[in-house]
Amino acid sequence: MNARRPNNRKRPDAALLGLAFDAEDGQKRITRGPNFLLAGGSSDTHGLMQETAVKINEHLDRKGKQLADVSANELRDIMADIHGN
Repeated sequence: MNARRPNNRKRPDAALLGLAFDAEDGQKRITRGPNFLLAGGSSDTHGLMQETAVKINEHLDRKGKQLADVSANELRDIMADIHGN
C-alpha cells in the first residue's frame, strides 16, 4: 500500500503532460484532468493546452478508447486532426 495515495484513487495507465514557460505575468497556472496535467504558460498558451487536452479526450471518447489504448502515431494523428495540420 502506498501511504501517499488513498486506495480509492486509481493511477492512470497513460497521461498527457503539458508544460509551458512563456508566462511573464507571475501567475502559476495548473490544470488537472482525468488523464492530463498542464502547468505554466501565459493565459493564451495555457488555454490552448486546456483546449487540446479536452479535445483529445472528446476524440478518444467518440472512438470508445482510453489514452493508454492509442499509439504515439495515433495520438499524433489525433493532434493533427484537432489543430488542422
